[in-house]
Amino acid sequence: MKELLFVVNPKAGRTVIKTDLIDILEIFSNAGYRVEVYPTKSQEQTEQFVFENAEKFDLVVCAGGDGTLDNTVGGIMRLERKLKRRIHLGYIPCGSTNDYARSLRMSFNPVQAAKDIVEGEICHVDVGRLENTFFIYVAAFGAFTDISYSTPQNLKNALGHAAYVLEASKAMFNLKSYNLKVLFDGEEVEGDFIYGQVTNSLSVGGFKNIGSKDMSFSDGLFETVLIKTPATPVELQKIINSLLIDNLEDDMIVFRKSSRVVIRSEEELPWTVDGEYGGSYKTTRVSNIRKAVSMTLRNKSAFPG
Repeated sequence: MKELLFVVNPKAGRTVIKTDLIDILEIFSNAGYRVEVYPTKSQEQTEQFVFENAEKFDLVVCAGGDGTLDNTVGGIMRLERKLKRRIHLGYIPCGSTNDYARSLRMSFNPVQAAKDIVEGEICHVDVGRLENTFFIYVAAFGAFTDISYSTPQNLKNALGHAAYVLEASKAMFNLKSYNLKVLFDGEEVEGDFIYGQVTNSLSVGGFKNIGSKDMSFSDGLFETVLIKTPATPVELQKIINSLLIDNLEDDMIVFRKSSRVVIRSEEELPWTVDGEYGGSYKTTRVSNIRKAVSMTLRNKSAFPG
């Protein structure tokens, strides 16, 4: 019999996973798996548990939001480097926003998502690395990026995506500027910026991702967007208007596709990775690890190869 490790965040989203848990376990059992369930306790413990135990399993499935997926992927990436072999991953999205699942057009019905895992095919997706932290779809700094991890879990559960919008509205008048030198695969850009994101996703924060039109989940390239510091309310409105229509030609916006980004700041720059706090650095190195994780997907319509 095949072995399956089921990593479950019981507090994710509206906790719908509890209602469907027996049906999901039955699907896995009928597919020939003996299932061991691990309820998550914290980010660090989840990643460490996966790193220490996933070697014994034929498939690792995580159920939760983007943060749970991030923690599971972090453990898998560390383990794969140790073992020099692949660990297969399935994902049941049941968080508040589910950006990565939205990008891959996965089912948000937990039972259907479980069926898709056992009936799906292996696809290889890129993974990012920010210093010693792995991320699956976004690393960001600046305006609003602390909202996802500073928003209370009970507010996320009660309001879903609206909770993020509520918290963002509080931060509108506290925009901080950072003086940065940014290196993209050899090209250097310098200036003052209020926001930056390095992504591999069609959706960020529940909205269509900026500059994602030609993105690929497996091309080894990130889409990086930097927003310059506006000097006047008119410039701020100009930036907002450009972002609303996905106009990346605006002189207040820097957009690049690259496999590596190095960001140097005069002060420590706090980062968010996949909706969780990712550390603060004066020099931040972000790299794309091409086709690093093997995910089981049934709907491959969003997957280019």
